[in-house]
Amino acid sequence: MLGRMTISRDGTALELPASRKLLALFAYLTLAPRAVARSQLCELLWDVPNDPRGALRWCLSKIRRVVDEPQRQRVQTPSDAVQFDLSDCFVDVIEVLRATEAGIENLAVERLRALSQLFNGEFLEGLEIDRAPAFNGWLTAERRRFRSCHLALLEHLVERLTDEEALEYLDQWLQLAPFDRRVHERLLKALVRSNRIREAQAHLDATTQAFEVEGLDVAPIREAWRVARSDPNAVSEVSVVSSSPAAVDTALIVASGSRRASIAVMPFVDEAVANSHAHGSALAHDVITRLAQLRSLFVIAQGTVFALHARRIGPEEAGRMLNVDYVVSGSVRRDAARLIVAVELAETRTARIVWAEEFRHAPDDALVVLDEIGNRIVASIASEIETMERNRAILKAPNSLDAWEAHHRGLWHMYRFTKSDNERAVHFFEMAVGLDQTFARAHAGVSLARFQNAFQGWEDRERETDLAYEAAGRSLMVDDRDPAAHWAMGRVLWLRGRLDQSVGEHERAIDLSPNFAMGHYSLSFVQAQGGDPHAAIKSSDSARVLSPFDPLLFGMLGTRGLALARLGRFEEAAEWAVKGATRVNAHPHMRAIAALCLALAGSLEEARQHVAAIRKVLPDYKLDAFFGAFQFGPEDSAMFRKGGKLIGLV
Repeated sequence: MLGRMTISRDGTALELPASRKLLALFAYLTLAPRAVARSQLCELLWDVPNDPRGALRWCLSKIRRVVDEPQRQRVQTPSDAVQFDLSDCFVDVIEVLRATEAGIENLAVERLRALSQLFNGEFLEGLEIDRAPAFNGWLTAERRRFRSCHLALLEHLVERLTDEEALEYLDQWLQLAPFDRRVHERLLKALVRSNRIREAQAHLDATTQAFEVEGLDVAPIREAWRVARSDPNAVSEVSVVSSSPAAVDTALIVASGSRRASIAVMPFVDEAVANSHAHGSALAHDVITRLAQLRSLFVIAQGTVFALHARRIGPEEAGRMLNVDYVVSGSVRRDAARLIVAVELAETRTARIVWAEEFRHAPDDALVVLDEIGNRIVASIASEIETMERNRAILKAPNSLDAWEAHHRGLWHMYRFTKSDNERAVHFFEMAVGLDQTFARAHAGVSLARFQNAFQGWEDRERETDLAYEAAGRSLMVDDRDPAAHWAMGRVLWLRGRLDQSVGEHERAIDLSPNFAMGHYSLSFVQAQGGDPHAAIKSSDSARVLSPFDPLLFGMLGTRGLALARLGRFEEAAEWAVKGATRVNAHPHMRAIAALCLALAGSLEEARQHVAAIRKVLPDYKLDAFFGAFQFGPEDSAMFRKGGKLIGLV
């Protein structure tokens, strides 16, 4: 399917039917992840013929003659749907997708070569269908996807080969992505190291002219040329994102060491549906604005991505032109009953889809619905990228980390909630600060790790509280508009017993970024103990909606349990607290919340099981440790002490 479609058996090419719609149907079903309804297939390919289902049946009968055998029925029709079972067949596109999902960066050179040789042209070359906009839209999207996979294969192959071996693949890369800055940098470097200076100079001149015609910044490529000429073994790292006239120049950001993961959000479109462009553009604008408010990512400006979109540059190509780490793309469409938004987050350099989701809502109030969907998209993107960056950082040698990576290595350790891991977290956060004093989130990380030392009783509470306060203050001085800085300060003010000021800092964090899930959670944590329990429940729910797979999900559930217990709703409290306590990384204090709520609900045996689980880890754990961590008023303290006495937690 990478080129013109061919099917072979035992090495012999089979004669295919002449019908283009039949081949299109075959291709669509080959890549479908599950059975497809016949009605959907009819809408995909037939422009209201007299008998679309009859046409579909005819196509399927012809396909069966090609792929089915007496003992092997590959075309299956469960219920009123159709699916292919090609598990015993070799399909080039499926091989490529499997490699991408497994991680191209982990493949051996020979495997990379073999996969790159599967590309004999663009996906389903020449298979456009007249008056089939839905199929042609799918075809365009799949062509972009496989072009991105091809580019990722070539890039990783080039990195592993000698200069002479790489030149062949660099040429292919250049043809596919003529405005990808990295291919020009690598080609210039390879030519210089092969002593082909004249060719390199000619390439630079041609590239300069092409970039200037397109209004793109050629300065990073010129810098790569300068570095290659002065030291052929050096690597030029001028900027994370090559800027265009509408983009922010990031050279100074990287020069100062403040590297952040970068992202481009393309307009959400579905050209087959009228009026979707307005909604798609509005949603993209909203997502860009909200991601920027988080202050944790470098977000490409709206003007740049909209200008690229206007030139019909797809998300994958735009990601490479802008040299960003991640690209968000999607579509908005409406039918009679629903507004449907599909969105995906992809890694630019590996062509891996990191996250994908489809949101369906009744279109009663499109603007309200888009606002809710925007909230969920932004929180999901931020969470998925943080997870990816943490996992990537933990695999690198500690002495090779930059400030961004050291910060995420610290997060990886901190979220394990053990004393030894928290010590490692402090080490890596302080490493990040040492590498970049202007990195606000690194200072906030130090504060939060020190907070954990105080809250868990791992170190002297007063000393660790003071250190956490100092670090939070430095984070605010570096960037007063970073919601994480206010989050960190809010946590420390709670440690110091300054409830009103703590609530104020958390509310400031949420005002700066309504999608900052940790701000909502931490506000719930504070309100659940000494503030408004109803507000605590609302904040906990907001945090879980924004970040349903968060590493601090156990806390979101546990604080909801505390708030319900303070309202006297003990059975509900126990249900939520147990959900939190049974999360994999829940610490003993969360188990104690579950035990106390169960005791107050009258489930004494189950409560004692949680006490036993706590004492396997902390044999001397008692109510004094619980009250040493949390802060309740006199009435609530008496209530929890009553529960503790019922189960021997004294």
